[in-house]
Amino acid sequence: MIERGFEWLLWNSRFVVILAVVSSIIGMFLLFFMAAENMLHLAWQFIEMTFMGVSYPDFHVEAVGQIISAVDDFLLGTVLLIFAMGLYELFISKIDIAHGDKEASNILMINSLDDLKDRLAKVVLMILVVAFFKNVLHVSFDNPLNILYMGIGILMVSLSIYFTHKSEKH
Repeated sequence: MIERGFEWLLWNSRFVVILAVVSSIIGMFLLFFMAAENMLHLAWQFIEMTFMGVSYPDFHVEAVGQIISAVDDFLLGTVLLIFAMGLYELFISKIDIAHGDKEASNILMINSLDDLKDRLAKVVLMILVVAFFKNVLHVSFDNPLNILYMGIGILMVSLSIYFTHKSEKH
């Protein structure tokens, strides 16, 4: 009797994962809405600059930085979505509507913890690539060592993408 009650409690404690799922979905929506709002604000500045004669100094540099930040936010939101769906499928229940849809993306169907880890790692790698690119915008090339560091950084990013794609084939 005690063993059965304990096993029931242990088995049903998996529903605590719903807190992580709901929190991740909320975070995803926040990131998506904030990034979209920043893009709308940027588009409005472009319209003001182009058609209304308003001047924004260094608009191009600011725009590129904001666009890269938005891509970063969208990718992080995607990580939260994959994480939420993966946790739900692993601990709560399969998402029947996703498994019945022939057009559903395989990236959102998680069958094991390794599956979740692999999918998250790929998106996190893309976030790191975008963050690297964002930081490159602020590097000054007045020192030859900076150019060398930039080249090494690009090589490392390229190697990480290469090895990620190479590992998919095995």
